[in-house]
Amino acid sequence: MVRRVDEIDMSPETSQWLLPDATPEHLHHPLLHPGFTAVAMHVHLFAIEANGKRILVDTGIGNDKPRQIPDADNLRTPLLHRLTAAGFAPDTIDVVITTHMHVDHVGWNTYLADGRWTPTFPNARYLTDRREWDHWTAVAETDEDVAQVHRDSLRPVRDHGLYDLLDVPAAGLDVADGVRLVPTRGHTPGHLSVKLTGTGRNALISGDSLHHPVQLAYPEMATVGDVDPAEARTTRRRLLTELAGTDDLLLGTHFTHPTAGRVRRRDDGFQLLDASPALLPPA
Repeated sequence: MVRRVDEIDMSPETSQWLLPDATPEHLHHPLLHPGFTAVAMHVHLFAIEANGKRILVDTGIGNDKPRQIPDADNLRTPLLHRLTAAGFAPDTIDVVITTHMHVDHVGWNTYLADGRWTPTFPNARYLTDRREWDHWTAVAETDEDVAQVHRDSLRPVRDHGLYDLLDVPAAGLDVADGVRLVPTRGHTPGHLSVKLTGTGRNALISGDSLHHPVQLAYPEMATVGDVDPAEARTTRRRLLTELAGTDDLLLGTHFTHPTAGRVRRRDDGFQLLDASPALLPPA
């Protein structure tokens, strides 16, 4: 079972900033679903129940955190209530997967309790790629915005002994039955996607290898946050090529509606085919 749990809708300004090369001409490509004719994105996380394990993929922006991006600054959202209502109360989570360490993927790692940043999921192991941790730890030495994320969302989890830094091989790493981490580097140095198997319908949670379905039609289109744009483009095309023509689902970490779909190759690009909403029950 996979559920999408929403935190916020990104503003049009932030969405366009993230995908600066997306023009109205790109967005009216005939292969794009009618719901994707604007640069609109969500911040949401995926909650998974797999063979007795309860897993979150990324944790959104979080509350009470000072951020330079207006959409993310000092939020007060009911995400934890939504998560609990979906059947995933924080103290029942076994695993938290960090696809990468941008602010909109690690925020609910912690919450503010009595003036201290405290792990939100105290019974979980938090998993990430060692390259990701090492990269942002180094950047934090000279970048105050990154240092703030380390102070409020990353270091407190590590200090509690809950963050596991993994050396994920090229072939991927199983972290639970039917849940495999696969390296999809480029957007960040240790970026991961998550492959789900064994439920009758395989799926891939993309992380930020893709931000918007327009990148299926135009796989060369970069986002502002790509640390290595050339590697990100290579990774994106490889992922889409592997998915194309299969029955596997692509689950977009920032896609609005539809969030999930099958991938079909079309000319030099790809198309997202809408999936039944029953395959991704709303939270």
